[in-house]
Amino acid sequence: MNVTIRKIGNSEGIIIPKEVLERLGVKAGDEFTVTEENGQLTLIPQNADLAEQLRAASVGMEKYRVALRELAK
Repeated sequence: MNVTIRKIGNSEGIIIPKEVLERLGVKAGDEFTVTEENGQLTLIPQNADLAEQLRAASVGMEKYRVALRELAK
């Protein structure tokens, strides 16, 4: 499947066919991580629940930083 980079406002982007989005279970507004390796781009859909869990874990780790450091000894 070929797509073309298009001008979208002040940015540029690609249009992903609806059939592909449906197969992946993603929709407009979903967030992705973009990685580039060996000249290839990879789009990885972000799991909103996982992202929220990681944010909560980060807050908890900061709050209990001293206790966690002691437990790690």
